Amino acid sequence: MKFFEYFTMNQQSDQLLIKQYLSGDKKSLEFLLARYLNRIYGFVSQFIKRTRDTEDVTQEVFIKVWKNLRKYDETKSFKAWIYMIARNTCIDYLRKKNDVLFSELKSEDDEEGAELDFAVDETPLPDALFDKNNLPELVTEALEKLPLKQRLVLQLYFQDGLTFQEIAEVSGESINTVKSRQLRGMSKLRNSLKLIEIR
Repeated sequence: MKFFEYFTMNQQSDQLLIKQYLSGDKKSLEFLLARYLNRIYGFVSQFIKRTRDTEDVTQEVFIKVWKNLRKYDETKSFKAWIYMIARNTCIDYLRKKNDVLFSELKSEDDEEGAELDFAVDETPLPDALFDKNNLPELVTEALEKLPLKQRLVLQLYFQDGLTFQEIAEVSGESINTVKSRQLRGMSKLRNSLKLIEIR
């Protein structure tokens, strides 16, 4: 793909790329899926740790997207739609494998309807966090200690750029629950990073 063509497509919305594909432009679909490949792979890897299985499930997600693209409601967020397909595909995989993460995803937690004004530690994050050489390792180590549901909200919100509304659509839960998980996850992440700095 030539630079100008790439630049032009990169400026187009998901919805426009979908319309162009449905009108016969195959390159639009290729670009659309490439736009989400790394993000969906990262999302799937939160559920499935084995690289080969992560690759297989990610491929299955994109096959489902391709097969169901004509059913996509263009008035809704494509980003939320593709992540919803990814989440459901991961759950199906975990259910078949009888994986412990499936139980964690389906379990009730105490965040439904939780108050959003609980005390959050607002002190600055550790200085080590601002060392760019240490940042990925520090954050990854701290994130891995969070409950899966909180970890997913933080990834979707901060890394993948989904809104609270979109995350609620992906998870099938209320916006208040999503916001609560984000606040609780940030509080735990902050505390974990402090402990890592002290070590």
